[in-house]
Amino acid sequence: MRFDDDAGLDTSEVQDLRGSGGGGGGIGGRVALGGGGLGVVGLIIYFVLSQLGGVSVPSGSGLSGGLGGVGAGQQVDNSKLDSECKKGADANKNHDCAIVAIVNSVQDYWAQQFARSGSTYRKAPTKFFNGGVRTGCGSATSDTGPFYCPADSEVYIDLSFFDELKTRFGAQGGLFTESYVLAHEYGHHVQNLLGTSKKGTGTGPTSGSVRLELQADCYAGVWANHASTTPTESGKPLITDITQDDVAAALDTASRIGDDYIQEKLGGGQVDRSKFTHGTSAQRKKWFTTGFQTGEPARCDTFGTSNLG
Repeated sequence: MRFDDDAGLDTSEVQDLRGSGGGGGGIGGRVALGGGGLGVVGLIIYFVLSQLGGVSVPSGSGLSGGLGGVGAGQQVDNSKLDSECKKGADANKNHDCAIVAIVNSVQDYWAQQFARSGSTYRKAPTKFFNGGVRTGCGSATSDTGPFYCPADSEVYIDLSFFDELKTRFGAQGGLFTESYVLAHEYGHHVQNLLGTSKKGTGTGPTSGSVRLELQADCYAGVWANHASTTPTESGKPLITDITQDDVAAALDTASRIGDDYIQEKLGGGQVDRSKFTHGTSAQRKKWFTTGFQTGEPARCDTFGTSNLG
């Protein structure tokens, strides 16, 4: 996966909170499922702690408690990103700039798709943080993994999560895998804008929560289909090349973050389908592939099918 050296980057779509004092609460608080409010690492913690009685699951979305917005001691400082991330050439050599480029590409696709449908896409920032962060959905730590908060319409990520994918999950990793993760979270933003998020309730293999997550996977695939042809505000597509190896790496990650895989490999060895919230590994691969092969958001109607895979 590479970026066009001459394409411009828009750092305003990312807010850098790293080194600003944190403010996130611990995982000892309550973790709520649904609406993309539980990241992949948080999913593992949920399964492990739930067996120990350490997690409660209130209704609603995101993380419970806390206050929205930038927390006490937190401050957005984009000066480093602004100075280092100007063109696609910077994204090809600087990881932070690559994340900016991915966010730009994903949001430009959805802005154009909404416009084609006669609607307006409202852009959402991605916030980089270290350790902990306060959100409109409450306080979160890095252990939560990447997540989207419907209450403030923002995506949150500690970039060290991508190392976790490789070291804890054994995933291949790579930049396109990171793109899949971010595009999935922005899939939740699309669901929030369309009013679909409210359907993501309950647990179990056919629950609204599972359908919501699989649809976000499909939306990530749709973006990937159009990534190399979607022009940014500078007039050029940011992404010039996505290879079969890139897609294989994303599917490898999808296979390692299904409910069944996590429960069996990292949560005690027993698979309890009644606790499914994200879908099986096979389902996650299927729905990303559906989006990627068709490039059509309408093919991502996980709520209108009796066959999730």
